[in-house]
Amino acid sequence: MKIWIVGARGAIATTLTVGLLAARRGLLPLEALLTETSPFGALDLPSLDDLEIGGCDLRPGTLAESVRATLDGVGSFSAPVIDAVMPALDEMRVTRGVLRGGGPAVEALAGEDREAGAAGTARDAVRRIGDDLRAFAGGTPTVVVNVASTEPPPHPSLAAWDAEALERALDADDPRIPASCLYAYAAITAGHPHVNFTPSGGAALPALAELARAAGVPLAGRDGKTGETLLKTALAPMFPIRALTVEGWYGTNILGNTDGLVLADPDNKASKITSKKGVLEGCLGYAPAGDVRIDYFPPLADHKVAWNFIQFRGWGGHRMRLQFTWEGTDSVLAAPLVLDVARLVMLAHRRGEAGPVGALGLFFKTPEGSDEMNLHRQYDALLRWAAAPVPNGIAAPDV
Repeated sequence: MKIWIVGARGAIATTLTVGLLAARRGLLPLEALLTETSPFGALDLPSLDDLEIGGCDLRPGTLAESVRATLDGVGSFSAPVIDAVMPALDEMRVTRGVLRGGGPAVEALAGEDREAGAAGTARDAVRRIGDDLRAFAGGTPTVVVNVASTEPPPHPSLAAWDAEALERALDADDPRIPASCLYAYAAITAGHPHVNFTPSGGAALPALAELARAAGVPLAGRDGKTGETLLKTALAPMFPIRALTVEGWYGTNILGNTDGLVLADPDNKASKITSKKGVLEGCLGYAPAGDVRIDYFPPLADHKVAWNFIQFRGWGGHRMRLQFTWEGTDSVLAAPLVLDVARLVMLAHRRGEAGPVGALGLFFKTPEGSDEMNLHRQYDALLRWAAAPVPNGIAAPDV
């Protein structure tokens, strides 16, 4: 199996690649992978031993060029570990990505490559993505994973399009179609499973889900659930189980990586806030008062701190409070989940599944193909899906 990463020079992709290469060399333990735990041991999952990683970014080059800038001072990996894998990273080419609909915050990341990334029509961009993806895949089953910077919310009108309307919009070079949707379209039409680890539109458009079902391509998304929201979806179900009423739930997040920089833009932040806010109503059955804040704090680099304050009501209407602080390293939390989802969505492909795979909702803030937000129920659903019998004669399609 191969993984083609959109945002390949970012912190998540770099952390994933360095960690995987180091584990293969016996320099680090292979930890925090759900697909390596016993419930998944009997599955015919793609091996990690020969997994290849490639991708694109707004700035082309090699993964080696981005490692120092991305991981320097974070402490995720020691200098000797990074040095040991640098020769392999230097061989991993990153092609030029597509710049479209990301807003000024994403455009600024492209720097001098801005014009090249934005060149051509929507169809030109799809052809370029398809050519790069085809050259990388080389006939090998490949999963496309989007971990790029968050785009502003897609225009509401896109949700009303069917597949034919999307094709017409692509022909007309409709500027409302963002890069994340072009990547998803290119993956689907090439027959590759697609994972959207971001809050961006990606394959969430009904038109793209329609195309995926017709093409026999599974989808997974949206917005990886790695830290504060993961804890929320584990903790929130406790309150209805104990018949406690949550009156208010306030959360604030500070982070210092490129993700935080882009989310400092109100338009881009709106996508992430919408994604983070939706989980409580799904877990509680109602929406308590409260808010979610995200602020850019450069000294934290790839680290993230989230503080939550919860006021709830119990026996006799008595009010009580709960607070928690989450401190995590963003990309270290996300990297193994990307591998987990990539392996599982490829398994879905082998089983002949198509369209959004709701059983993979455990990994996402806004699960596509499922309305379940409760972490515990999501895990049970994943286990049931993993244990389901595989239809006779199903094998990995040629791609």
